[in-house]
Amino acid sequence: MPLPSIDDLLKKQGEVLSETQEKYTEKIEEIRLKEKEEETKEEASSLGDSYINLTGFPIAPETLKLLPKELADTNKMVSFFHGGGETRIGALDPKNEKVKEIAYQIGERQHSNIRIYKISIQSLKNALKLYAALPTIKEIKKGVEIKSEDIEKFRREIKSFTDLAEKIKGVSTTNLVTFIVAGAVESKVSDIHIEAEENDVKIRYRIDGILQDVASVPKENWKQIISRIKLLSSLKLNITTRPQDGRFTINIDNEKTDVRVSTIPTAYGESVVMRLLRSEAAGLDFEKLGFRGASYEEMKRQIERPNGMIITTGPTGSGKTTTLYSILTKLNRPGVKIITLEDPIEYRLEGINQSQIDHSKEYSFAKGLKSILRQDPDIVMVGEIRDLETAETAIQAALTGHLLLSTIHTNSAAGAIPRFLSMGVKPFLLAPALNAIIAQRLIRKICPECKKEYQPSTEELNRVKDILSQIPEDNKDRPDLTNLKFYKGAGCVACAEMGYKGRVGIYEIFVINKEVEQVILSAEISEYKMQEIAVKNGMITMAQDGLLKALDGITTIEEVFRVAE
Repeated sequence: MPLPSIDDLLKKQGEVLSETQEKYTEKIEEIRLKEKEEETKEEASSLGDSYINLTGFPIAPETLKLLPKELADTNKMVSFFHGGGETRIGALDPKNEKVKEIAYQIGERQHSNIRIYKISIQSLKNALKLYAALPTIKEIKKGVEIKSEDIEKFRREIKSFTDLAEKIKGVSTTNLVTFIVAGAVESKVSDIHIEAEENDVKIRYRIDGILQDVASVPKENWKQIISRIKLLSSLKLNITTRPQDGRFTINIDNEKTDVRVSTIPTAYGESVVMRLLRSEAAGLDFEKLGFRGASYEEMKRQIERPNGMIITTGPTGSGKTTTLYSILTKLNRPGVKIITLEDPIEYRLEGINQSQIDHSKEYSFAKGLKSILRQDPDIVMVGEIRDLETAETAIQAALTGHLLLSTIHTNSAAGAIPRFLSMGVKPFLLAPALNAIIAQRLIRKICPECKKEYQPSTEELNRVKDILSQIPEDNKDRPDLTNLKFYKGAGCVACAEMGYKGRVGIYEIFVINKEVEQVILSAEISEYKMQEIAVKNGMITMAQDGLLKALDGITTIEEVFRVAE
């Protein structure tokens, strides 16, 4: 066998040296990565964060898919474990607000508790490489997702507020907000109140206009609850000393409910109110609003007039917007162009052009209304008349061939006219523009499951007769005062022992006739004088309308007096 040449020996030596150099470099890199990993671990410990090394960690594809690659890449985070009611997230910065928001959204969707760990850059790189084997994943949508089967489960398990309170106590913090919202949707709640108190956190629902205590949760859960709500509604987590407003969406299958969120600082933390605005037009039936008898016939005549103003009035939460939407739904037909200007859009109505004001872009009611009138509408709805400019533009629209619907804040129909004049509206313009003013309130209906006849006290009966006797004898709505029957709810599971379920409107409709126009023009105006003329012309007052509904077995005497007197 021939001896190797000098060249062969030098080549072999070079290969050995190269291999040694590679091993040396690899060893140095391994030591460097270990040092970096140790630094990350120490940093996590100093910040109070949980830590994990994901190098070599077996991440299941289904777990990785919980977080789209784009979000993982952008926010330097990854989902590495999911099971046993818990989802674990690794992130370079576990305290980053965006990271926490995305993590809590995953927890909301998966109905699992969330734990966020601090990881090193190398752990992140290794995890991100695993996405190459996965199909494209859609980005997470913001909002609360509630499955229809969750609602069905809620119906089976929750029969009363006592059941709800017990269930809330046992729900994980991650799922608590979802459960509170799901309970509100199922219970037809209009507002959710979450209030930090000295020793606990109180949860209350407003049902049929009445606030009801639902549950209390430990004070130590407060920070996670408020953080979850703020993240959902895009509010700043670090602002706790001044009010904030935001919104998010609840998705139940294909139905959406918008939630307006308001927070204010209080002595023991913050108070949160979430108003639920169901965006579908369900329930907007003019026939079911609660107009009855002569008032119903009068309303049908008024809304079919081609021009003029119909104004609804009442305090916040009295159903004014629902009344206007129901009128629009009835008038919405081919050949009619309807445009609305709202703040915000509360219901989506097919076939109607809806516009939302934006104060940040100087798109106000007044400016928006002027623009709308250049769109050749037949019917215009303005969410609220608050100032002289909007009032004058609305009146001009009513006088130039448009039917204009709007709201104003007064306590009675008669009070709307003095309110317009106090804004600075000229009487000679207001008088011919006004068609009718509807004052309204919402009263609770007797629960049909536990409704029973009862005998009111002598004092109550005399008070009822005194009010109803003021209805003229020739008015077909006047009842037989010698044969009065009344009802109430005994309380049952269906109505949470309240005796009431659902609400209906009570109304007074002030029709503007020639006599009223003359009074407006005379400038001798007061709410008392307007009320006197309206009653003389046959207006059924809200109290009378409510008591007539009590005689129909729809509501109770107590409820009418609570709301209308």
